[in-house]
Amino acid sequence: MMLKDSSRDFVIVIPVADRPQHLKDCLASLLQLCRTFGYATDSRLRVSALIADDSKEAENQALNREIAREVSAQGVAVSYFGLAEQMSLLDAIEQGRVADLSRILGTIDTQAFYHKGASITRNLAYLRLAQIALLAPDTLFWFIDSDQEFRVNTDAEDYQPLDYLHHIDQIFSSLPVQILTGKVVGDPPVSPSVMAGNFLEDVLAFMHQMAAHEASGACSFHGKADTRPDHAAYHDMAALFGFQPEQAAFDYPCPLTVEHDHAQCLAQFSANLDRFFHGEHPTRKTHFQHEDALASVRPARTVYTGNYVINAQALRYFIPFATLKLRMAGPVLGRIAQSELGSGFVSANLPMLHKRTVGATGQAEFRPGVRVASEKIDLSGEFERQFYGDVMLFTIAKLCDAGYPAEIPDSAQIAESLRQTHANLQAQYDEQRHTILSRLSALRALVANPAAWWNRTQDQAESIALIHAFMDNIASNFETPAIGYALIHDASHQAARHAEMIEAIRHYPADRLEWEKQLTVMANRRPTS
Repeated sequence: MMLKDSSRDFVIVIPVADRPQHLKDCLASLLQLCRTFGYATDSRLRVSALIADDSKEAENQALNREIAREVSAQGVAVSYFGLAEQMSLLDAIEQGRVADLSRILGTIDTQAFYHKGASITRNLAYLRLAQIALLAPDTLFWFIDSDQEFRVNTDAEDYQPLDYLHHIDQIFSSLPVQILTGKVVGDPPVSPSVMAGNFLEDVLAFMHQMAAHEASGACSFHGKADTRPDHAAYHDMAALFGFQPEQAAFDYPCPLTVEHDHAQCLAQFSANLDRFFHGEHPTRKTHFQHEDALASVRPARTVYTGNYVINAQALRYFIPFATLKLRMAGPVLGRIAQSELGSGFVSANLPMLHKRTVGATGQAEFRPGVRVASEKIDLSGEFERQFYGDVMLFTIAKLCDAGYPAEIPDSAQIAESLRQTHANLQAQYDEQRHTILSRLSALRALVANPAAWWNRTQDQAESIALIHAFMDNIASNFETPAIGYALIHDASHQAARHAEMIEAIRHYPADRLEWEKQLTVMANRRPTS
């Protein structure tokens, strides 16, 4: 293909925590992208990557270093920004200023300087990028997630890349953009804790359809994958974000390619049900719909932290409230950027492929807030981070409408806004919980129906056992006593969460000032490696 002209450098930043296989796949797709469009050899456009490692396991740190070396040897320079490199960067900051930046970078714990969270890791990377921007001020910094790939389809043998770098350069060259966000296709970017309702609806529909067919009949679940345009169809509470909720279940597209019957389809379906708890949604994946990238540019309100590009000016927009380790950090940043940048913050149709699980295991390599013990999968940590992330998001949206962060409300005003938002969201979460439990009850009855063909033969016993295990995991996360729901109803936990959120919101403007001072300092210190 013809090489596209560009005078910019690109640094692709990949935060990673104990996900070496995901990282390897991600960088392999970057290599293929650069080779496809000639960027690996073109001297006019320098493409490099920065691995920001937050891994706990020494073995994974070593693997990530080796992956960086291997990819560099193949034509795309990859720098490793690991725990030692991050600590060295922090050591260069004046002692008093480190404390002033603690709500952005966290507190330094030399004994456990890992799993700090993706937001803190991104903010540490910003400081390194400020040094790079001094030498190459036109550089664009593209933040992605390690479980993503530079393509838009899910079939590895049918590689369909986009010329991302050309389109991104074109957008930044044509428009006064400081922050550009894309989205993802493939697996949804949200927690399973807010997808269980619609997934149960789809499982119920599948099992009802399955009951209408003979076990030995040729599989009839090979229709075209559902590509309805509602991009939040996977979200139980899509209406919160301005999307119209879907009214009908999505069909299950059987992935088996060899000749098979309904019993084999059921076996395949049941064997992969637990992937849902690791972030897959077999019926409501997002599919790519082509649109010219420049023509697709729209004003944005949400930063997808797994796919956003900033220029040097936008380094001042660190990930806010990072130390709270809440989900929805990108949408929160987006509301602030929207209120301040206007047309300088946009989205474009440049999605990346999102793959939550590793094929060999069917599980995510690492996800904070998700605990796996034998056959039990506990989502309570992720659920709590999701709920309070929603509380923070919709509180910040209200405050921005009232002039924040230029206008700082007092603590009492913030506390009242948090209280109202918490109560509203808690009611909606509770309502959705009733829906989940109602659908779970219906699924239990359907699976246990003695007249169903899967209960009349021993051949399907394993399939039904796996479906029961899936239902048990849904029950343990949503039936009483579910830890996640207990946490969002617990008054003392709510008080503690609200207190730290109030402090973070109140101090954000001051944190921004300290951050901008530090960026100036770091920009005058060249990288040590």
